[in-house]
This record gives sequence, structure tokens and C-alpha cells, in this order.
Amino acid sequence: QVQLVESGGGLVQAGGSLRLSCAASGRTMRNYAMGWFRQAPGKEREFVGGISWRGDSTRYADSVKGRFTISRDNAKNTVALQMDGLKPEDTGVYYCAARGLVVTTTPTDYTYWGQGTQVTVSS
Repeated sequence: QVQLVESGGGLVQAGGSLRLSCAASGRTMRNYAMGWFRQAPGKEREFVGGISWRGDSTRYADSVKGRFTISRDNAKNTVALQMDGLKPEDTGVYYCAARGLVVTTTPTDYTYWGQGTQVTVSS
């Protein structure tokens, strides 16, 4: 079992930045690819980005490419999502999730999920 806890969400103006963190406990996260997803009210959960288990490969949704950056520290069992140039459409609950070794974009592929952290971007 892997327990995931997100932190760092909040309210920010458009153009601003936030850094989300995901801390893992239980089993080490070094054997898992990590993904970030978000869900806006009334919408389906969508893939934001992910990072391979070794941290040598990342993947991003087109909507965040060039603005968001994912990194991980396996020694500290943490994954971070740096969000710059935030837009109102980035508003939602952000979740980190863990699965196998390879990042996929499908939420149902992920085994472990955090409880989410709210990000609100005002215009």
C-alpha cells in the first residue's frame, strides 16, 4: 500500500504560480510512475502530467505544456508539480496518483490516489 498526501493548493491570480507537493508513505514510491490529475466541477478527471519511476521521463497534457513542470525526489518520497503562468481554466482539485513503472494518461490505470488539493485561479 502507498498512501499519498497532496499539499500546496490555494488561491492565486491569473499569471501566478503555485507548487504542489505529493508525499508518499507506506511502500516506497520509487517503484511507481507518478501522475498528476485534476478535476473541475462538473467535469471528468483529466491528466495533467506524469513522471517515470526513475524521473528520467516526463509527459504533459498539451494544455499545460511549457507552463507546468513535474519533478520527483525518490529519496524523500515526494513528487512536485510546479505550476507557472496559471490560468482560470487551471482551477480544480489536483490529485497525485501512482501506478506501475510507466506514465499513462488514463485515471483508471492508477492504483493509488491522494485526497486532492484545491487550486483556484482568479481572473
